[in-house]
Amino acid sequence: MKAVVYRGARHLGIEEREPAAPGRGELGISVAYTGICGTDLHIYHGDMDSRVGAAAIIGHEMSGRIAALGEGVTGWSVGQPVTVLPTRWCGQCAACRRGNSHICHAMDFLGIDSPGAMQSVWNVPAELVLPLPEELPLDHGALVEPVAVAVHDVRRGAVASGDHVVVVGGGPIGVLIGTVAQGRGARVLLVEPDPTRRAVAGDIGIEAVDPAAIDVAAFVADRTDGAGADVAFEVSGAAAGVATAVEVLAVRGRLVMVAIHPRPREVNLHRFFWRELELLGARLYQRDDMAEAIRLVASGAIPARQLISRVDPPEAATAAFTALEGGGVMKVLLDWREGNR
Repeated sequence: MKAVVYRGARHLGIEEREPAAPGRGELGISVAYTGICGTDLHIYHGDMDSRVGAAAIIGHEMSGRIAALGEGVTGWSVGQPVTVLPTRWCGQCAACRRGNSHICHAMDFLGIDSPGAMQSVWNVPAELVLPLPEELPLDHGALVEPVAVAVHDVRRGAVASGDHVVVVGGGPIGVLIGTVAQGRGARVLLVEPDPTRRAVAGDIGIEAVDPAAIDVAAFVADRTDGAGADVAFEVSGAAAGVATAVEVLAVRGRLVMVAIHPRPREVNLHRFFWRELELLGARLYQRDDMAEAIRLVASGAIPARQLISRVDPPEAATAAFTALEGGGVMKVLLDWREGNR
């Protein structure tokens, strides 16, 4: 079997490894596609070496088919299309005891803390596997995990029909948040400097503006009769994005912090006081978010085809990561199917 191996900052390798049979309680999955996300880029840049060991197999966005059943596993069949909930929790910590196992204090995140999906055969605990509809194209199925992120984020923001929503940052997660919010009846404005990403958003029906070309806060105020946005999502990871997200909010508006900010940011706390704003973190997702994501992708509510910018073989993993970090693309997938290895 082949695997993409992280060997250090900006250094990926392709290795041939002997496949192992799934252990007790595990399913062996023949991986079809893996997606590359912002977290994977953080790993690639060397920012997560404290969690990711040497010669680590990364990746957690995926689709595939069951190849083998480990001892004690029932209810599955070889060839069945699946995806994986890549979060394994301890069940004992304070977060788990309070029903928040998705942010477990001792979380094992597959693809970060333990081997991930950038390999042609992946053995995974059966309780983390979710079935996909047979008719769903597997490249579309690889988008389920990022869609689950968007579903969870929109739920955290309590987005309702008629809400004015501003999404700051038009990468894949930002566009997916906009899509899910519009599906709930919200009026969405996407703020994104990259013209390619704005074009993709426009093509799928999301209004997008360039923050360098307009005063975003004034634009939002004008379209809301001076009120401001009900909900803002900060997905850019930039200091300017935080400032914009705070500035556009209406009285008692909600700011959902989605992006991973690598350093502390200044926040206008006076505006939080003055307008009684709320700040909500949105880190991961729960199993019901994954289930809803599968439903949305399978129904066609998520424009998967327009969001997949390129598909590369595993041997071109470095080029795929470089393309994503360079901007101008949306979702990049690695194709592990037999004909592409």
